[in-house]
Amino acid sequence: MNASHIAGAAGPPAGRYDADVVILALDRAQETAAAVRSALAQTGVSRHVFIVDQGSRPENLAHLAQVVRGRTDATLVTLGCNHGVAGGRNRGTELGHGRVIFGLDNDAEFADTTTLARAVAALDQDGGLAAIGCRIKLYARDADDLSSWGYPAGLLARAGESFDTVTFVGAGHAIRRIAWDGYDETLFFCWEELDFCLRAIERGWRVRYRGDIIVRHKVCPEQRVVWSDTRWFHFVRNRLYIARKWRTPWPALVPRAGYYLIKGARNGLLTQTLRAIAAAIGIRCHSTSRRLSPATLRYLRLNDTVHRSNWMAALWYACHDHLDVAGASRSCSSSGRIAGLSIR
Repeated sequence: MNASHIAGAAGPPAGRYDADVVILALDRAQETAAAVRSALAQTGVSRHVFIVDQGSRPENLAHLAQVVRGRTDATLVTLGCNHGVAGGRNRGTELGHGRVIFGLDNDAEFADTTTLARAVAALDQDGGLAAIGCRIKLYARDADDLSSWGYPAGLLARAGESFDTVTFVGAGHAIRRIAWDGYDETLFFCWEELDFCLRAIERGWRVRYRGDIIVRHKVCPEQRVVWSDTRWFHFVRNRLYIARKWRTPWPALVPRAGYYLIKGARNGLLTQTLRAIAAAIGIRCHSTSRRLSPATLRYLRLNDTVHRSNWMAALWYACHDHLDVAGASRSCSSSGRIAGLSIR
């Protein structure tokens, strides 16, 4: 996956610095340019901004090039084609060596000029954290973006607080570089954050949600992968694949697969669901896959499972709810303990 330099600095500064901000681009040039300007406006922290283009039209790539041309604190590269969220963020992260990696969606902006510095400080203040997830608010008004709430629904009332969790939302997050071991590119997009966090937790790290560190999300509808296309396929396939990676017994996967079958049938996506289940079975899991340790299972129970209702409630939800853009993320965090790994 070779990256071609387009504009800005050839690379990051040679010495130590605090953070790399990684922003993926695929057309939507105006929104991406605003995200880049938001990152370049961050103060109180040393940082380098990487924009990783994944196949934008020439005129949109040229627009981004103009934003960073002549800058020494930003680099625009292109991969030429779409390698997904996992592949794109991996490549962007590899380009830098800041001690913190901040991932910002290209339809999001930092809430103010000190957001990045406070995210870095949050990791500095707690050496046990692998990553923090930011509070994601709507760009246009002071309200939580419910389509980006990736935690148990029961914790939504605590959106302004901080708590340990088992994942983060990709729209705005910070990762300690020494805890970083890459996203699984088989996932392409959907659930890659959970997959990384499970590995980090297994290695003794913690993950924390910070309701006081805010990213504002524009939720551009044209860039959402529609549920009737590939998004539901990846949602189902990837979640089952992750469970398999951690050697969840097949009998324990049946309730989860059943949940997805009912939800898919309810929303006219039965064929996609069947394809996703078959694909999850067909993916060869890494030879080093293993069961989650007792310590990790205890962490999951304390910081996720106890905040969810039982599997029967989740089954009722699957039978009565239709998919929509907001429901996409609600499906990630809706209640229910299923198949050992309780994250929906």
